[in-house]
Amino acid sequence: MSHVPVLLKEAIDFLAVRRGGTCIDATVGLGGHSYEIANRLGAPGHLIGLDKDPAALAIAREKLAPHQPDWPEVTLLNRSFAEIAKGQKASSVDGILADIGVSSLQLDNAARGFSFQADGPLDMRMDPRSERTAEQVVNHLDERQLADVIYEFGEERRSRRIARAICRSRPIHTTAHLADVISAAARPMNQAERRIHPATRTFQALRIFVNRELDDLKALLEAAPKILKPSGRVVVISFHSLEDRIVKDALREGAQHGYFSLLTKKPVTATEEESDRNPRSRSAKLRAAERI
Repeated sequence: MSHVPVLLKEAIDFLAVRRGGTCIDATVGLGGHSYEIANRLGAPGHLIGLDKDPAALAIAREKLAPHQPDWPEVTLLNRSFAEIAKGQKASSVDGILADIGVSSLQLDNAARGFSFQADGPLDMRMDPRSERTAEQVVNHLDERQLADVIYEFGEERRSRRIARAICRSRPIHTTAHLADVISAAARPMNQAERRIHPATRTFQALRIFVNRELDDLKALLEAAPKILKPSGRVVVISFHSLEDRIVKDALREGAQHGYFSLLTKKPVTATEEESDRNPRSRSAKLRAAERI
């Protein structure tokens, strides 16, 4: 499976990985960023990788198996990055990286239900053990609740119209059916809207809601300064404005309270070359801070 880690060089540069240190990749995914971190940690180091998705961890485990004698201890844990502090002593970590978003493994597998590009069940769970699926949300929330979810987590201005159309079309069991319902209810009004599929924001909203992504991100950012050593760094890559706002506010607040020094005044974005090579990187924003 081809997987291209986003903003790889920039993320590794800002992490400033020290040989023999302890780093946490809070979203290990398919192990792209982790592999580069492990290379720099060397045998005295410790890499801890977290992921909600057991399928991703299985692939990462292969990628991060010892490749050479000078390879760090690698611990992979099937858990949300909200639990980043679990089992960690205060001021014990040199670096934290979190690449927030859906991996190609999830998007490209129609059976996971993340994408409207291929028909599949309305699932969208990053952790298959969690109870709430997108199908349950779509079919059981009342119209007002559904509109609020679509507006709050998708920043979709036509949320009420879309929620009404969904409720009238119930039951909806597949991604293609849902995308058709949304497309009929929210036809693009102008050229700018035609560039983005009408279902994009609603699918984003459902995914964030199902996986409690924003709550988990807040928990990660709250825990980071507690477990980082002085001079330890946190680097977060986000993919839409809701996440970026949370990261920006948390790091700025940390700077105001005197426990963070900001390393990025503005978010770092992909170069033109990377954007051409990997379209997913176009919306990526990286922010970083150092523990004082």
